[in-house]
Amino acid sequence: MKLVWLLVLAAVACKLFLRRWPWELLGVPHATPEKERARALLGVRRDASRIEIIEAHKQLVALIHPDRGGTNEHVHEANAARDLLLAGLPPRVPE
Repeated sequence: MKLVWLLVLAAVACKLFLRRWPWELLGVPHATPEKERARALLGVRRDASRIEIIEAHKQLVALIHPDRGGTNEHVHEANAARDLLLAGLPPRVPE
């Protein structure tokens, strides 16, 4: 039982100090259906950078904005896709 508690404590400490869960540090890609759908919606590759994701989002929102005949739901979906993909990238290093 102590081993389980130590593992849980180590995982939480890793998340607090490194801002990543231990299994995320192993480099195992998480190809969830939500991420695949987000990539397809924004039209970006699996290895897209932060800048590519943001640019693809801007271009998509320009096309689906309610002022251009789109709907608020489409914009919210594009925003959620951008946020999901950006959250999966490594944290930015402050300049």
